Amino acid sequence: MTARYLREEHHIFREAFRKFLEKEAYPYYDEWEQRGIIPRSFWAKMGENGFLCPWVDEKYGGLNADFAYSVVINEELEKVGSSLVGIGLHNDIVTPYIASYGTEEQKQKWLPKCISGELITAIAMTEPGAGSDLANISTTAVKDGDYYIVNGQKTFITNGIHADLIVVACKTDPHAKPPHRGISLLVVERDTPGFTRGRKLEKVGLHAQDTAELFFQDAKVPKENLLGEEGKGFYYLMEKLQQERLVVAIAAQTAAEVMFSLAKHYVKQRSAFGRRVSEFQTVQFRLAEMATDIAIGRTFVDRVIEEHMAGKQIVTEVSMAKWWITEMAKRVAAEAMQLHGGYGYMEEYEIARRYRDIPVSAIYAGTNEMMKTIIARQLDL
Repeated sequence: MTARYLREEHHIFREAFRKFLEKEAYPYYDEWEQRGIIPRSFWAKMGENGFLCPWVDEKYGGLNADFAYSVVINEELEKVGSSLVGIGLHNDIVTPYIASYGTEEQKQKWLPKCISGELITAIAMTEPGAGSDLANISTTAVKDGDYYIVNGQKTFITNGIHADLIVVACKTDPHAKPPHRGISLLVVERDTPGFTRGRKLEKVGLHAQDTAELFFQDAKVPKENLLGEEGKGFYYLMEKLQQERLVVAIAAQTAAEVMFSLAKHYVKQRSAFGRRVSEFQTVQFRLAEMATDIAIGRTFVDRVIEEHMAGKQIVTEVSMAKWWITEMAKRVAAEAMQLHGGYGYMEEYEIARRYRDIPVSAIYAGTNEMMKTIIARQLDL
């Protein structure tokens, strides 16, 4: 079933992007996983072919494309592997902050290079002592003449090693009441004095996706790098989290569809007790349950995408999609691995990697517990 928001041009674009990935990504993905990073050369090729931030206005070098193009890109990247999540973050989560809240000078300076792949972006919210509770971040930025002096630490930062531009959430007014009114966003550039990167973090999954710690010790950030207004950072973050969580749901839905396909293919090829494994009723019932969950997830996420494209405020629905679909994908991963038997536990089988990669989707962009809290607030309890 084709989603209503997809038109002929989107299908043509998908086919072109898929061919690009078949040449530039699929053959190298296992190598990237082993090396623990996706090369910048791949980012550059993405940019050269118009696959980075296509939604950006044409005057900055973009295609002024609608969000359906972003959906196509995120789905096709996820089909290759979940470690490509950093590209979706760059395209549809971080760069929109610059486009929405940046000055004309900032947009002219940074957006064309975000599109070309010369600049890779990241967003730094999470700290060792503050995850989903953004109001309690401790990184500070004190105005000193023409600079903000930034001190603090961030962790679990996607694209943390490659990033050339990092949107950093920090306290410009540590004494603000309530605390979230003191949060601002600063864009920290790669060569900023006092800014250093820690180690590349070793994760259970997403091995090719570079995740790092970031340190700011009297880092001197030009005052011109303030994004939007002082004290508005928390509100900017809340405004953009709808799309961020939708991107996570889209990737998880795609991952579930891929894992179902892997399991179905395997049980049709494998034989036991003189017949194909797919002919056993218990296996058929498991696949039927998975197929039903996946169909429900696809129907819901497509509806949410339509409403998001229509400009509706659907924080509750996006929160529902994010938690339910990521949990569904985790269930599918477990079932698909089980149906592979002992081979499912072997690294040479894709399902083993998928099984490792999917759990974090229930954690980042706000834990699923936070999603349920957001939903509960709308239930008039």
